[in-house]
Amino acid sequence: MDFPFDFGQKSSLLLIFFFHGLVFSIILLRLGIANKSKSNKWLSLLLFLYIMYITPYMLGYANWYSQKLTREILFFIPFMQVLLIGPVIYFYTKSLLNTKFKMTRADYIHFIPCFLYLVYSLIIFIVDKIILDEFYFYADGRDKDLADWYQFAGLISMGYYLLMSLKYYASYKQLVFNTVSYAENILFKWIRNFLIAFLSLLILRVLFFIFNPEWGEFGSQFWYFISFSIVFYYISVNGFSNAIKSSVLNNIDVNKVSFFMEEDSKPDVEDQNTEKDIALWKPKILILISQDKIYENPTLTLSDVAEKLNTTSKTVTSIVKIGFGMNFNDFINYYRVQAVIEKLKKGEQSSKTLLGIALECGFNSKATFNRAFKKHTSLSPKEYAFKLSKK
Repeated sequence: MDFPFDFGQKSSLLLIFFFHGLVFSIILLRLGIANKSKSNKWLSLLLFLYIMYITPYMLGYANWYSQKLTREILFFIPFMQVLLIGPVIYFYTKSLLNTKFKMTRADYIHFIPCFLYLVYSLIIFIVDKIILDEFYFYADGRDKDLADWYQFAGLISMGYYLLMSLKYYASYKQLVFNTVSYAENILFKWIRNFLIAFLSLLILRVLFFIFNPEWGEFGSQFWYFISFSIVFYYISVNGFSNAIKSSVLNNIDVNKVSFFMEEDSKPDVEDQNTEKDIALWKPKILILISQDKIYENPTLTLSDVAEKLNTTSKTVTSIVKIGFGMNFNDFINYYRVQAVIEKLKKGEQSSKTLLGIALECGFNSKATFNRAFKKHTSLSPKEYAFKLSKK
């Protein structure tokens, strides 16, 4: 009996991506279970859906559609879950950015379209294989997973959930800058790159559909699936890398950043009279800056300041935003930059490195220091120090 896989050029290339995707999916699942990480489990599921997505084409190029037994396996097993990929991406995004995220009953609504397609696939199997024992739904000999209506519905679904994920990331980003002084450390640039990579998959799909006049032909879609597999491989490698980094990042208290700030759920007197209270709270905040030098704490948060002032985080947010015209992250970094400048004016750069001075003033990375310094002075730290030495 011949081995039921024709190792041609096309099938072999897709098989390589299939194998790597499966390995990363299993590793991430084990990592998710070991670390009790919901995001790793969602990413594991997403990678599994990706390898399922390329399976009909990989096996099709291996001549599975030309043999009765293997053709029926491809016909009756719904490999391409295009209505499930979008929701999984959305919940991966939410679970990665909010470690306290838990699914509610309302969240299961997102899986109804996928469930209905599974029911549809089951009905086809029962009618064609059990009741009639002949092809009725499959009389045309075309795999239902590859139907234009289903693929188009999947494209719309994935586009919708991409927008939802981008919106969630934008909200998270805004919250981070308003909550902690080390925002760039927990911005999860990976999720931004991940969403861009996912967007590129959708754009590739549309471009190949528009510029490939023979899109409906099975063989003419090979270059799309190779392009898809390359992007999918990027997501696999970098998603795994981020999962490893996230386990280290947990040493920084990411849980301080939450979309559900319980203490801010109800308005208080200060919030309702912010303009009147600026004169009261602004000097107190400045005292914490000048005397206590709270900016020297590299993991300073909004709640830390609120605790020192014996008020709410919402009050501090309002005062910083209205009284100083900045978000919390920029506000603290501004005073860190001023502290660095003072040390430079004293000539401390002659005995210390610029990074060493920055760390003393509360910065916790060179990249953050350079960006913040240039933002507030329009010069890089080196440029500023050089300019100062010429005076």
